[in-house]
Amino acid sequence: MSKIAIIIPTYNESDNIKRLVKKINEYLNNVVIFIIDDSPTSEISKLINIYKNNINYFHRKNKRGRGSAVLFGIKKALKNKRVNLIIEMDADFSHNPKELRKKIDYFKKENLDMLIASRYLTNSKILNWSLSRRIFSILSNILARIFLKIEIRDFTNGFRFYSIRSAKKILDKCGNIGDGFIILSEIFLIIKNSNFKIEEI
Repeated sequence: MSKIAIIIPTYNESDNIKRLVKKINEYLNNVVIFIIDDSPTSEISKLINIYKNNINYFHRKNKRGRGSAVLFGIKKALKNKRVNLIIEMDADFSHNPKELRKKIDYFKKENLDMLIASRYLTNSKILNWSLSRRIFSILSNILARIFLKIEIRDFTNGFRFYSIRSAKKILDKCGNIGDGFIILSEIFLIIKNSNFKIEEI
C-alpha cells in the first residue's frame, strides 16, 4: 500500500503537536509523519510516543531554519519507497488538517508536481493576522512574483504538496542560497525551471 509522507518542522510546538498528529491520523489512514524538531529540548518525542507506529521523529537540537528542516524531511521521506506523495505543513494549526484529503484528491486528479494551498486566491481566508503581518506578506509575495516571473499568488505559505519527482529535484537543487524561508521561493524556481506542473488551490 502506498503512503503519504507529511513533513512537519517544529520549534517549541509542544502545545500543538500532539493534537495535530491526532487530527492528521483521523483524516488520513495511510500516512507517515516526519517531525523535524529544532527545539532546545526533545520534549515533543515524549508527547507523541503513543503514535510511534507512523511517526519518525528527528531532534536536531538547534534552530537551523524552516527551509533546511523541509529538505531534511524530504530526504528522510524519500528513503521510504512506499511514499508516493510528500506534504509539508506547519505545526501550529495555521494549516488545517481537515483540508488534507480534498487537496490530496485535487493533486492526484490534476496530476500535479506541486500544489500550494494559497492564502491569496478569491475564496482564500487568513485568520487572526495583524495588519502589519498581512502587509509584509503581501509585499513579499509581490516582490517574489516580480523577480521570479512565476504567476503564483502565494510563494511563502508552507502548506505544500509534492510529487516524488519534484521532491527529488528539490533535494538535488535547493538549499544553496540559505536555510530559512528563502528556500520556499527557491523551490518554486527549481520546479518551474524543470517544466513541472504547479498549481494553487
